[in-house]
Amino acid sequence: MSALPDSLPVAPRSGWLLSGALTGGVLLVLAGVFWPTLYSMVEVWDRSETFTHGYLIFPISAWLIWRQRHELARVQPHPDLRGLILLAAAGAGWLLADAGSVNVAAQYAFIVMLIAAVWTLLGWTFVWAAFFPLLFLFFAVPVGEFLIQPLMGVTADFTVAMLQFTGIPVYREGTFFSIPSGDWSVVEGCSGLRYLIASVTLGVLYAYLTYRSWKRRLLFSIAAMIVPVFANSGRAYMIVMIAHLSDMKLALGVDHYIYGWVFFGIVMLLLFWIGSFWREDDQPVPSQPEPVAAPSGRAGARPILPVAVAALLVAGLWPAYAGWLKARPLPDMPAMQVEAQGGWQPAGAFTTWVPHWIGADRQLRQPYAQAGRNVLLELNYYVTQRQDAELINSQNFMIRQKDPLWSNVGEGIASVQIDGQPRQVRQAKLRGSGGQRLLVWQWNLINQQTMVNDHTAKLVLALDRVRMKRDDGLSVLIATPYEETEIEAAATTLARFAADMEPAIGRTLDQVDGQ
Repeated sequence: MSALPDSLPVAPRSGWLLSGALTGGVLLVLAGVFWPTLYSMVEVWDRSETFTHGYLIFPISAWLIWRQRHELARVQPHPDLRGLILLAAAGAGWLLADAGSVNVAAQYAFIVMLIAAVWTLLGWTFVWAAFFPLLFLFFAVPVGEFLIQPLMGVTADFTVAMLQFTGIPVYREGTFFSIPSGDWSVVEGCSGLRYLIASVTLGVLYAYLTYRSWKRRLLFSIAAMIVPVFANSGRAYMIVMIAHLSDMKLALGVDHYIYGWVFFGIVMLLLFWIGSFWREDDQPVPSQPEPVAAPSGRAGARPILPVAVAALLVAGLWPAYAGWLKARPLPDMPAMQVEAQGGWQPAGAFTTWVPHWIGADRQLRQPYAQAGRNVLLELNYYVTQRQDAELINSQNFMIRQKDPLWSNVGEGIASVQIDGQPRQVRQAKLRGSGGQRLLVWQWNLINQQTMVNDHTAKLVLALDRVRMKRDDGLSVLIATPYEETEIEAAATTLARFAADMEPAIGRTLDQVDGQ
């Protein structure tokens, strides 16, 4: 590291040595205390090419601060106790996220705590002067998987629309579509999430370095969000057309990815090239704060040590409480049993489909039949929420991507009538390779209340856990075969089954939790 500017008075220079050392030490201690959260970020960077850029975010942020070292050194560090308020709020958010096993929220809270610690120890003037480099740390959080399904839908909509505009007949079912030359599906890799995240990260950094006006920075950042979505949709259409015009000989193997990346690279280069016409990096950087006179004597340096200790105590309270919660023993649980009601009787298996719900403490899977109608009931009970054993988990889904036997041709929240009462359920339409189709309804039972919104369910369970209340939950899933033209009859069957069996399911939940 180069020395602080020689033009600075002695007091600011000596104040920076102590403040900088203590701030660096506090940040290292926070990284150690919250290592599981930090490591959860590193794990995603390591296993997912979409988020590999996370390794670069902390070094880039440090480099951005280094670029401003002469200006920042003119700011007299001064502890600001207001930062402790943000630190405590971020710690509480981290506790709630940890209790609900929401890694992304915990990771964001960790980044906020780092920034809050800098604010507490160096003061708001420094934070404002280094505002962008500090905020850039948020790009280290591997977030965005919730966009995969919407982006897949946008890509499928655009591709099908363009094929129809081109005059090619298309039959579509969900994200699957067929044209005369072959069958296609929009899978996770076609969503364009990788392109979007790369574009936004690079675009925001480029805008900060290239422009001085916050308006231009904002406009270019928005363009970096919009352009890759349309570019990815155009890429998908281009690949389908290349394969179609080559009689399905091109764009099906490795060249499928090569064409996509080349096209995306050209679009991004055009975006940055066009953005360079309005560049302002040849203009002077906006004026930075003038040096702040140091208080006389050593009084200005003394408060920072107790403030650093206070910051560590405030931050350390939350993981200590979280550790105590995790140390509580699990209750004993009997096996789950549901008494048949309403004329429904246990029956033999009528489908090979198996839902993918992981980590349940108790599970019941039982087909039922009544008057020629078949319904599959699967219950997954979680006595308490913990990592990899959660009612709401991204690994709980109807069908895994690229399943060789089953396809999900439509999933969403549907409004239905059960026992004469309006209800929301998560509805999915599944298609098997053998021709069987299944209509599936799923909902969660928490505190004897039905929920289908994952965010609401996560919040309720996390709040229950940190308040030491029951944080158990039950996933209820029912499925029945249907013909493509008789889906209403299948929905009626599921509604009748749910109305007949829900009281017995509720009693079962009480019996399991009451032990």
